[in-house]
Amino acid sequence: MLYAATATACKRAQAQCAAMLTRLSIRDFAVVAHAALEFGAGMTVISGETGAGKSLLVDALGFLSGARADAGVVRHGAQRAELEAEFDLADAPLTRAWLADAELDDGDTCQLRRTLRADGGSKAWINGRAATIAQLTELARLLVEIHGQHAQQALLVRGQQTDLLDAAARHTTLLDTVRNTATRWKQLTEERATLLARGDVADRQQWLQHQLHELQAQPLEPAVLAELDANHRRHAHAASLIAACEAGLTALNGDDALASRVQHLRSGLQREAAHEPRLHDVDALLDSAVIQLDEALALLERIRGDLDLDPDALAEIERQLTRVQDLARKHRIAPEQLAAHRDALAIELDALADADATLQRLDRAIAGAHSDWQHAADALCASRRDCGNTLAAAVTVLIAELGMAGGHFEVQLEANTHAMPDPNGSERAEFLVAANPGQPPRPLRKVASGGELSRISLAIEVATQGQDAVPCMIFDEVDAGIGGAVAAAVGAKLRQLGASKQVLCVTHQPQVAAAGHAQYRVSKAAQDGITQSAVLALDSAGRIEEIARMLGGADVSDEARAAARRLLEQR
Repeated sequence: MLYAATATACKRAQAQCAAMLTRLSIRDFAVVAHAALEFGAGMTVISGETGAGKSLLVDALGFLSGARADAGVVRHGAQRAELEAEFDLADAPLTRAWLADAELDDGDTCQLRRTLRADGGSKAWINGRAATIAQLTELARLLVEIHGQHAQQALLVRGQQTDLLDAAARHTTLLDTVRNTATRWKQLTEERATLLARGDVADRQQWLQHQLHELQAQPLEPAVLAELDANHRRHAHAASLIAACEAGLTALNGDDALASRVQHLRSGLQREAAHEPRLHDVDALLDSAVIQLDEALALLERIRGDLDLDPDALAEIERQLTRVQDLARKHRIAPEQLAAHRDALAIELDALADADATLQRLDRAIAGAHSDWQHAADALCASRRDCGNTLAAAVTVLIAELGMAGGHFEVQLEANTHAMPDPNGSERAEFLVAANPGQPPRPLRKVASGGELSRISLAIEVATQGQDAVPCMIFDEVDAGIGGAVAAAVGAKLRQLGASKQVLCVTHQPQVAAAGHAQYRVSKAAQDGITQSAVLALDSAGRIEEIARMLGGADVSDEARAAARRLLEQR
């Protein structure tokens, strides 16, 4: 279990970091049954014996940042692990805008929650509303930056190095201009390629004219085709239609016509209506029927007048339908689509009439877009070069302070080999380092050891502090492989970084632990035969004991306590 933290030790730095992680809650996660940590601004240290589970807190934040679900982190015997983090957004405009755009905003705080099931499944929530892992990942990038072993490895990727340089230079407008001009150039070249892909313009025009001549010779509008089909059915069945109409006319207008019989019926009913008033209603209905019969007779006479056995007319209609079907098969579309196809060909023919002028216009526009991109790319390159020189000088000084005396850091810009406008500019950044005096700088990915990479990563963060919008930075054993004065320097740099950012640091170095504004100790013990980790927020006396343990081992001496006090007083 966790003993509640007050976070009072961080109050001195509170005003310096308004947007931050304020609370982390863990339940049934690995060997932690339950923990609830509260954080303030500045630098918070997490220490403990090897294997106690210090990095579990970082792992929990990693899963809350969208890391892939892992059933193995669910505590033995539990059905699921539950993780929850709360952030203060008082000074986080980018995060607030993201939440508002996603309709997940909830005032000045943001709550991330995730469950990891023992069967491997997981669910995520943002401010109490269900969210996708992709949303959780995107949002977490605005809130938390984790510097662990894997995060440091990303520093070795050239694309990441260019992105880091651009972030340090803060030339977003230049980047946008380069990307926009490159996109414009690409769109124009694709338009030109489409025009040229049509082949010889004269041949295409001749082909289009021939196709249009055939299509325009026949009325093809859907309404016209529907009427043509109706006329065909009418002429094809003219004989049966005439017979049906004549039979109907005989029934309606002959000696024994229906209307006459209905009139006779009405006369008889009218005589009896005095005895049964409801017969008046029957008579009214029959009167309406007579009117309907008269109208039916008139319409039937008109229809019969329109009908005629005309083999020539039928043959002409069938010839027209055959031409429509032939055109549909030729163009491999349905007959009702022929009119739209004809219109599309006409539009293309009109466009080709000015093809030469269009091609010349595109060539001028492409040249202009390339020139615009080159101008923007040159400006971006100059900004990258200036920032690279400044960053190299600052990091060189810092790595010397972090135990790499005589080391040298450089930012090299290497031009792209292709001539096409690149949305990312005309060059890529490469970080070079000489870890020892007298050695030529070589690519970071080829020479840096794990410990050196950690210190270089920290130096870059300190050199660019305040330029990254992410409010909370987490360092997982960034001090691995060092000690003594170097560890003290690392602690000082982390505390310096905590002046503008919220810093959480997992460490086993007493010099680094003493640099923190607040401290937690993680320990583990067997309870009912099950190993469990506990997290304790340390007060001043507790910090002296913990740092003394880190200095002298399990048996804490008075000398170790005195040394711990001196370390804390030197902050």
